[in-house]
Amino acid sequence: MQQYGVATVAQLDQFAEIIDVRTPSEYAEDHIPGAINCPVLDDAQRAEVGTLYKQVSPFEARKLGAALVAVNIAHHLRQQFAAKPKEWRPLVYCWRGGQRSGAMEIILRQVGWKACKLEGGYKAYRHRVLEGLDELPGRFALQVISGPTGSGKTRLLQAIAREGGQILDLEALACHKGSVLGLCPGQQQPSQKAFETALWQQLEALDPARPLFVEAESRKVGRLALPTALLTAMAAGRRQPVAVPMEARVAYLLEDYDYFLTDQEALLARLERLKELVGKEVLGRWQSLIATGDWPALVADLLQRHYDPLYQRSLRHYGPENGKGAAPLVLDNLDGATLTRAARELLAASAAF
Repeated sequence: MQQYGVATVAQLDQFAEIIDVRTPSEYAEDHIPGAINCPVLDDAQRAEVGTLYKQVSPFEARKLGAALVAVNIAHHLRQQFAAKPKEWRPLVYCWRGGQRSGAMEIILRQVGWKACKLEGGYKAYRHRVLEGLDELPGRFALQVISGPTGSGKTRLLQAIAREGGQILDLEALACHKGSVLGLCPGQQQPSQKAFETALWQQLEALDPARPLFVEAESRKVGRLALPTALLTAMAAGRRQPVAVPMEARVAYLLEDYDYFLTDQEALLARLERLKELVGKEVLGRWQSLIATGDWPALVADLLQRHYDPLYQRSLRHYGPENGKGAAPLVLDNLDGATLTRAARELLAASAAF
């Protein structure tokens, strides 16, 4: 490893700490996993310098930028880096490995730390993520669990993981359950870039020699788009349909989406988005059921009038008759014991596939 100067993306794991010197908003959108944010310019300062660059001159912008960067680096030296030992080896990066990371690296090296800056900066890391998302999905033998809404697919994935299976939980990574009602309360979905970084990181950690179980998804989970290569691999994978009685599906959804029972305004607002699809009459019926608190009837009606027809259309798109499908796995209910037995059955079947 280089002691000083420039390091590559392939050397990330050789440093004691990774420092992202971009603005807080750039860091929040996405960053190298594990990196800490020590901005040399905050968002307002960067905008101020950029405006000066365009409206006055690059020279005046650099003078102001240098003064602001010096103050901010001094703050980090007194706070974030004050207790670092002489042997500390940080890696510094900005957007392209230019002036912002260069300024921080120079100061850290002058102190005596063996600092490096990342060649190409975050942009180089982002390129590696996108290359990985194009290439990695095709390595895996995907076992795609499918079934209509309320079939407990996510719980089945979790049961497979508890039994030692290898899973990719896209909805957990996306912080969304994949439907109009799928946004998790109190959580925001990550940015598209952050989602892709987390997905790439997880794929990198999985073993292509073992079956990989994943839930069937459409092109988007909430507002986040799945990579094309992953969608292609899922379409080519072995599909495993799950069949669950309506009564059990309703009970499962009432438990899984219980937060809507206490936030009826949010529920009504979400359902309003389906007005163009289902019409005023159906939407009015749902509103009446919410007003009277007839939750089982509401859920059953949502399944029958919206979600199940949507699922049938998705089957025509994915083509379950592609020769790679399995017979439906019929579950009487979605309790823990049933899901554990189903997980073991699927793991045994995947070993023989």
